Amino acid sequence: MMPYFKFDYFGFDFSLVVAFIIGIGFGFALERGGFGNARILAAQFYFYNMRVLKVMFTSIVTAMLGLFYFTWIGWLDISLVYIGDTYIVPQIIGGLLLGMGFVIGGYCPGTSVVSAATGRTDGMVFIAGIIFGIIVFGEMFPLLEGFYNSTNLGRVTLVDFFGLSQGMLVFLIVLMALGAFAAAEWGERFFAKKNGRGVE
Repeated sequence: MMPYFKFDYFGFDFSLVVAFIIGIGFGFALERGGFGNARILAAQFYFYNMRVLKVMFTSIVTAMLGLFYFTWIGWLDISLVYIGDTYIVPQIIGGLLLGMGFVIGGYCPGTSVVSAATGRTDGMVFIAGIIFGIIVFGEMFPLLEGFYNSTNLGRVTLVDFFGLSQGMLVFLIVLMALGAFAAAEWGERFFAKKNGRGVE
C-alpha cells in the first residue's frame, strides 16, 4: 500500500480492501510455490529440499531492500512502520514451540491456511489445532500474563543492537542470504544423493 496510504491517496477502509487483495495474492503465490504441501515444507528439516529457506530469504531481502530504498528516496517514513517490543524469553519459548509444531505438523500458521483453502485435510486439522491452542492460551492467560510480559527490552532493531548503519546492515544481510542460497544448493545435492532421491 506504500506510498499511496502515506500520501493519503486512499483512506483506511480502502486500505483494508487493498490488504485483502494482497493477502489473496500472497496465498496464491505460496500455493503455486508448493507451500500448501506439508511434504515439501517438512523436507526443509531433512535438508533435501530447501525451497522454504530460499523463498522466505528472498522475500525478506526483497522487503528489506524495498524499505531501505523507498525510505531513502522519501516514499516511506520508516518511523511509521510498526515494530513491536522485544520480550526476549517469552519470544524464544514461543519460537521453539512454533518450530516444534512446524516440524511435527509440516505447516506454520500461514501455510496451514493455504493448505486448508485448497481442500487439504491435514491443513484443516492444523488450523483446528491452532484455534484450540488460541482458546487454551486465552483461558490460561491470567496465569501466564506475568511470563508473557517479562524480559521486555523495548523496541529493538538489528541496527540498534549491532550499532551499524542501515546501509551496512542491509549489505551484510544480502551477503548472508547469498551464502545461505549457496549452502542450500549444496545441501540439497548432498542430502538428496545421500537419501537416494532427487530434489523435488
